[in-house]
Amino acid sequence: MRIYTKGGDDGTTGLFLGSRVSKADVLVDAYGDIDEAVSLLGVARAACRDDDARLAAILFARQRELFVAAADLATNPAHRDRLVPEVSLVTSAMVERVEQLIDELVAERPLRPVFIVPGGTPLSAAIDHARTVVRRAERHVVQAQDAGHEVSPLVLHYLNRLSDLVFVLARCAAGDDEEPASHD
Repeated sequence: MRIYTKGGDDGTTGLFLGSRVSKADVLVDAYGDIDEAVSLLGVARAACRDDDARLAAILFARQRELFVAAADLATNPAHRDRLVPEVSLVTSAMVERVEQLIDELVAERPLRPVFIVPGGTPLSAAIDHARTVVRRAERHVVQAQDAGHEVSPLVLHYLNRLSDLVFVLARCAAGDDEEPASHD
């Protein structure tokens, strides 16, 4: 199997289920950001120690869900009816699972009511880096929508909740090793 197709040599990229768009299109930026977030969550997962098994499993599940969000965005709009829920189509159940996980984690470890300077631990810093990329993906999805692309509202909802979850995960990973942004 060849990894290169030469199809993108003209500055375009193929959408899932056909058609092509410019590689400079904001939609490509959006699902490119999601790809970057998947990788950064992988960096964070690789930094997990044996006693971080639960956190590693949560990160891995979010990586898989981000593939679904990217597929949802990268689909030829004429063929959205062919998408498969939770395989290539973001669902409300995915959003709800993220919300439930946030609620569970915050109940276990309440958030401090201060801004935190990221970097308490290498693991929390890696997770915070992923959070910033998820936020960028969210902004690019809004820009794609504003530019006229057909975007599922559930993709936007999912990314918004995910950035909140990733924030919470970073706080959990840091434990008590974080400093507030201001000195009181």
